[in-house]
Amino acid sequence: MEPGDAARLGRGRAARALPPRLLLLPLLPLLLGRGLRAAASASSSGAAAEDSSAMEELATEKEAEESHRQDSVSLLTFILLLTLTILTIWLFKHRRVRFLHETGLAMIYGLIVGVILRYGTPATGGHDKSVSCTQEDRAFSTLLVNVSGKFFEYTLKGEISPGKINSVEQNDILRKVTFDPEVFFNILLPPIIFHAGYSLKKRHFFRNLGSILAYAFLGTAVSCFIIGNLMYGVVKLMKVVGQLSDKFYYTDCLFFGAIISATDPVTVLAIFNELHADVDLYALLFGESVLNDAVAIVLSSSIVAYQPAGLNTHAFDAAAFFKSVGIFLGIFSGSFTMGAVTGVVTALISKFTKLHCFPLLETALFFLMSWSTFLLAEACGFTGVVAVLFCGITQAHYTYNNLSVESRSRTKQLFEVLHFLAENFIFSYMGLALFTFQKHVFSPVFIIGAFVAIFLGRAAHIYPLSFFLNLGRRHKIGWNFQHMMMFSGLRGAMAFALAIRDTASYARQMMFTTTLLIVFFTVWIIGGGTTPMLSWLNIRVGVDPDQDPPPNNDSFQVLQGDGPDSARGNRTKQESAWLFRLWYSFDHNYLKPILTHTGPPLTTTLPAWCGLLARCLTSPQVYDNQEPLREEDSDFILTEGDLTLTYGDSTVTANGSSGSHTASTSLEGSRRTKSSSEEVLDRALGMGDQPVSSRGTRLVFPLEDNA
Repeated sequence: MEPGDAARLGRGRAARALPPRLLLLPLLPLLLGRGLRAAASASSSGAAAEDSSAMEELATEKEAEESHRQDSVSLLTFILLLTLTILTIWLFKHRRVRFLHETGLAMIYGLIVGVILRYGTPATGGHDKSVSCTQEDRAFSTLLVNVSGKFFEYTLKGEISPGKINSVEQNDILRKVTFDPEVFFNILLPPIIFHAGYSLKKRHFFRNLGSILAYAFLGTAVSCFIIGNLMYGVVKLMKVVGQLSDKFYYTDCLFFGAIISATDPVTVLAIFNELHADVDLYALLFGESVLNDAVAIVLSSSIVAYQPAGLNTHAFDAAAFFKSVGIFLGIFSGSFTMGAVTGVVTALISKFTKLHCFPLLETALFFLMSWSTFLLAEACGFTGVVAVLFCGITQAHYTYNNLSVESRSRTKQLFEVLHFLAENFIFSYMGLALFTFQKHVFSPVFIIGAFVAIFLGRAAHIYPLSFFLNLGRRHKIGWNFQHMMMFSGLRGAMAFALAIRDTASYARQMMFTTTLLIVFFTVWIIGGGTTPMLSWLNIRVGVDPDQDPPPNNDSFQVLQGDGPDSARGNRTKQESAWLFRLWYSFDHNYLKPILTHTGPPLTTTLPAWCGLLARCLTSPQVYDNQEPLREEDSDFILTEGDLTLTYGDSTVTANGSSGSHTASTSLEGSRRTKSSSEEVLDRALGMGDQPVSSRGTRLVFPLEDNA
């Protein structure tokens, strides 16, 4: 053993022999120093953490304030656009300028603002880097990301192609003005569609009901399949010439045919209304545009639901085809029923409550019930557009009669203003979207092919159907009307809303871009040429909306009676469509008395054993005759179902050509003065303020179909 080793061993033994407290004494300075340094380090790190947290909170608050400011700027942009549009519209109306409609103005202003936002504002945001999630096989709608122990929530915005990963929009303003497509469907579309149904001129609509249904249902289906097949040929051509960079299936072409078949001739109809063009032409165009929007959206949903069995999900399958047809019928009928039921419920509430004593509450309930129809249908898996359309028609036909005078005026004006603002907002956004939307796919071949396809589809839609309809119509649809309907096939808000709703795939992005350009062209070029086209086709303008077209010699007869003024008896309205005649008598005798304060008492129309129910459902106003036929827009059409109408001391009898169809409606238990009975008679025959001989006059009407 070495001396040093012995010494170390000795010291070790001596150390082990000392008490533990004595062993710690030499280490106290070291331990104290380390403790003080650790405490100082912990204190400094805690202070740094607090400072970092405070800085993060401050940065978050600044980001929230900046986001709020950008939201305000984006909304202010659209409000200024609408304000500028309104002022320009006033100037155009003051100067009687008709070559450009208000929707075209809104699109032009939207384009200008879009250019400014795209090229005149600097980038204010960005992205740091992309994070790879190669182990996942699908995209998640919401992600929670752990960053240094803190969790952050991220929401899915959409798919980005690899070639555009470095060109993601870094301008926060442009991000803010790009709205969620659901905003259009849940907020902007309902007032537009409801106003179309609520402001429907029932007399002219039902006079041409058969033709309108044919154009809207059969014509839209024909147009969809013709455009879809033509575009499938265009897609095949693009594939051959190498201009197709991704998948584009036959079902995608049919979907494009469905959404582009939705016509929206707002420009043409506005000019028709201003010039008082022929009322039947207006009714045909307006009725077709209202109903074919509903048909187009249900048809597009049915095409999306087409899923053949097997590996090839885009091949033709008869079972899947008939399933899609069943889905179309189910969605349309369900949506129609839901809209009509909501309107009936509103009518019953307004009839059996005293809400008319509080016009503000009455108007608010009417507004909420009407808007909720759209959301209820969408929540139940139906189509809100169809539901809110027929809700508007039902509200106008029944609920409107129960409203107070103030509520009638308020509801008309409210939905008219909402319709105006929503429609111009959508067209302004169209112009804006041409420069702010980040997923445009411009294909010249596809765009040119689409213009040719919609022209041919519209021609195949109008001319053959008009030929077959004229075989059964008494008042034919002339060639000038057909040419004008062919010319008036503009595309607008509905086609745009359907196209922007889904832009995830390459095919849908190309459809959206093409639809946008088609809307621009039709609104600017075709809409601007409406007035010259009316003149060139010799279509009547300056026509009183309540005036009928000049009748033929055999369209009516006036047989002289014993009244001294019977020779000056006025002509009645044209005969209604046969489909309307089937339900008019039922509606007049049963539905109107149940749902409104008008019509004959149910005690005279229901069987005797229903007397208690009839007295409960009949409004007291009918018995007291305080408010006979309150409906201002009442378009009662004389039919073979109510050929004899007895109101107090006045009776008019109308016989059909066969002389065998006779029915009578008498208002028993009510007493009228001569003036009130003549007023009721005038309204029932739809003659307005024109004089009529009500005693000893026999009017004979033809019963041919005017479908």
